[in-house]
Amino acid sequence: MFKEFKKKRTKLQRYTSVALPLAIIGGWVYPPLGFLILLCMVGAVGIALYKGRAWCDWMCPRGSFYDLFLDKLSRKMPIPRLFKTNRFRVVILSVLMMSLGIQIYFAWGDSYGIGQAFVRVLTITTTVGIVLGAIFKPRAWCQICPMGTVGSWISRGKKPLYVNKQCKDCKLCAKVCPMQLKPYENKSGALTDGDCIKCSSCVAACPINAIGFEKELKKAA
Repeated sequence: MFKEFKKKRTKLQRYTSVALPLAIIGGWVYPPLGFLILLCMVGAVGIALYKGRAWCDWMCPRGSFYDLFLDKLSRKMPIPRLFKTNRFRVVILSVLMMSLGIQIYFAWGDSYGIGQAFVRVLTITTTVGIVLGAIFKPRAWCQICPMGTVGSWISRGKKPLYVNKQCKDCKLCAKVCPMQLKPYENKSGALTDGDCIKCSSCVAACPINAIGFEKELKKAA
């Protein structure tokens, strides 16, 4: 079951992942393409309002790119706890938004200049994400991604993951979670962590179907 699930998810990620290199390469050639990055920003926050951080699963080009192309290159060391702290994430969010804002301010009225500001930030952050993903797990950047951070705050508690009392603590769910979460620790309850990207990897990996997003699982807990 898990192999079939992963194959389907990988297929979807292949479609979206190509948008990242195209946006970066194309953006340096034709800067106005940088405005497409706004669509990703709006998509990440918009979907988080009612479906949780689902955008980050396969719809986000960068997240998909990291999953597919860093999987074999990554040393897959644990993502530092620091990355999960609100204080650190706020610092990263503030620095990047300030940097982008200043660039847009000085380029105001010039569509090429503003577009280039978006492309420049995308290029730098993607490079940092590749380095982090090569050292730690592929989705290390996703822990501190500005839009991911905002999405996690908005989506906390939305479409929670339920783990019922049948859970045997095999920990397979934690092993396949791209965001380094541990669903099994929420036995007989709900995982409301805003960083859950609703990818269903843990659901597909559970050998006894003790994990899912359906409310019926909560009743059986």
